[in-house]
Amino acid sequence: MSRNQPATVLVIDDDSAMRDMLHEDLERRGYQVLTADGAGRAWELLAGHDVDMVLTDLNMPGTSGIDFCRQLHQDRPDLPVLIITAFGSLETAIDALRAGAYDFVTKPIDLDLLEHALRRARQHRELQRKVQLLDAEIARSRPSTDILGDSPPMRELKDLLGRVAPLDTSVLITGESGTGKELAARALHRLSGRQGTFVAVNCAALPETLLESELFGHRRGAFTDARESRPGLFLEADGGTLLLDEIGEMPLALQPKLLRAIEEKRIRPVGGGREISVDVRILTATHQDLEEAVAAGRFREDLLYRLNVISIELPPLRDRGNDILLLAQSFCSEFADRMGKPVKGLSEPAAARLLAYDWPGNIRELRNVIERAVALTRHDRLTPDDFPPRLQQDTHHRQVPELAADTPLLPLAEVERRYIERVLESCGGNRTVAARILGIDRKTLYRKLQAGERPR
Repeated sequence: MSRNQPATVLVIDDDSAMRDMLHEDLERRGYQVLTADGAGRAWELLAGHDVDMVLTDLNMPGTSGIDFCRQLHQDRPDLPVLIITAFGSLETAIDALRAGAYDFVTKPIDLDLLEHALRRARQHRELQRKVQLLDAEIARSRPSTDILGDSPPMRELKDLLGRVAPLDTSVLITGESGTGKELAARALHRLSGRQGTFVAVNCAALPETLLESELFGHRRGAFTDARESRPGLFLEADGGTLLLDEIGEMPLALQPKLLRAIEEKRIRPVGGGREISVDVRILTATHQDLEEAVAAGRFREDLLYRLNVISIELPPLRDRGNDILLLAQSFCSEFADRMGKPVKGLSEPAAARLLAYDWPGNIRELRNVIERAVALTRHDRLTPDDFPPRLQQDTHHRQVPELAADTPLLPLAEVERRYIERVLESCGGNRTVAARILGIDRKTLYRKLQAGERPR
């Protein structure tokens, strides 16, 4: 049901005057209203109509409101029930909630408060529906790429992966840390049809001498402790795909050798006398701005052009909407199975909290949060109390500093330069965050910084 469509409320009350009053008022407020004088008629209406919420009196002849709520909750746990009672005691509230009621209202009814409760019940049901669809969406998303998500950015990404995968062209995968760049690389390999192995190496994890040997292999005696020959990752990935993760961290002295290996499709092991032909598709990944690295002299421009034939940028998690819940449910099922805990998924408040958070660490942070929550929870559905303190209050929206009131009149370019510097300072020098605050991409920010540099 769309939010633009009127919600349907089933009102159950044996008092005809109360039924008529609620019917008239709720219709005037934009609801579609069905009425029943007891549980029997209510079941008939529920069988023939799509009802979004139930509003039932507590004390009725035959089946009481709580007994009706208890039975309905067993059959339709997704359907929120609000109980009307003249006995606004704590005991009544506890009985109603134990029976599965979403909320209760007391007589005399404040119609504005009732409408507020109905709005919250509708939001609750809509979010519950989303949560219930997650498992089906997970199953539907996995067969083609193993990349979960049905948000517009992810649909575009999956389409691009499908078009690029059959090619042998080099691909540069970019995106913030934790967005799933290696997962995208694995999807490209799997969809490519290449029969060889997928091999990944983190270029930041090894010093230059070891990285060269790891990539190209070495001959026995080529260096100290080289007691036996090793083939290297290029040969291991022969016929398949090699992912060079954190390519921006590759030592500058090693970059010409990599460029030659890619262009010639031949490698020379460390200490070897002859070159070996290889058939390897090269994928690279980075969260850095490689154009900035080129300008700073840390990365070869010709290598960047060779690697960046096709560029794929992964969206940050905060831009993926309900994919957050899809991923959270998948992680929850994974960790519940691994830990042997009967955790079914997310409660509605927990889901709302996940959607409200900014996720600076992206999917990696979400996975960590859900693993922790499953480990600590005492419930069958995760609650906000299971999350770490940083999720209790979103503090990731930074305040942008304003220019001082006494700032002298300056050329626009100088004002822009100073403002960019203030934003960068407030972000601790993080250009990705600064670009997001300024509403520009990182490349535009870098160009503006270059243009604004003062002569020395």
